[in-house]
Amino acid sequence: MLKKRSVQLSGHATSIALEPEFWAVLDEMARQRGSSLAALIAAVDRDRGDRPLASACRVAALEHLRVR
Repeated sequence: MLKKRSVQLSGHATSIALEPEFWAVLDEMARQRGSSLAALIAAVDRDRGDRPLASACRVAALEHLRVR
């Protein structure tokens, strides 16, 4: 089941729906970087290119686990 969270990106509220397992990895990534989840998602947003934000978040989480 997907879990939605709201974040502010460039001053606009948006919601992202991801599986809880992906949220857990993104939370871990933010903690390890000493940043907020919102800051992490903003960084993913800046680097995502044409990929949808939810997909970019999943890929970032998978990449984090792959190199860990």
